Amino acid sequence: MPRKIAARRSAIHGNGVFAVAPIAKGERVIEYKGRRRTHEEADAGDTGDADSGHTFLFTLNDEYVIDANYEGNTARWINHSCSPNCEAVLNEDEGDDRRLDQVFIEAIRDIAPGEELSYNYGITLAEKHTKELKKIWECRCGSPDCTGTMLQPKKDKKKKKKDKDKKKDKKKKKDKKGKNKD
Repeated sequence: MPRKIAARRSAIHGNGVFAVAPIAKGERVIEYKGRRRTHEEADAGDTGDADSGHTFLFTLNDEYVIDANYEGNTARWINHSCSPNCEAVLNEDEGDDRRLDQVFIEAIRDIAPGEELSYNYGITLAEKHTKELKKIWECRCGSPDCTGTMLQPKKDKKKKKKDKDKKKDKKKKKDKKGKNKD
């Protein structure tokens, strides 16, 4: 089977992965490979520079990360985008060994030769998203929809407002029912 992707320099950031042949929507492009390490092992510090926003760690599950610094493949060079053409898909192994879970990169739309592959990294941090953290995790995708950061919002503000409005509506209905009983 001919290879459909190749790594080379990217205008987004450092290296990137580009289509060298057409890739169809829904096509599984590549597995994200690397050494399985516990979160504690990865946090020990020899896996890249998370403080600079440059890391090849991919959270696999609650127990393990994939560390593409070791035994990694071309998938580690796929850059983040706020308007991605791919997505990361988790394939959970049917057994109990979570090290056997896998991550695949799949096309979410047709991709033409020469186009750079990208997916939303979905980076979530428990701590407050300070200016410093947003700078470390700065997005350079260039999309018109670019948020400026690879960090995911803490809460969906629209959903939060919608939930608040629903609660108000329920309270109004409850108040009306109470008034109608008198």
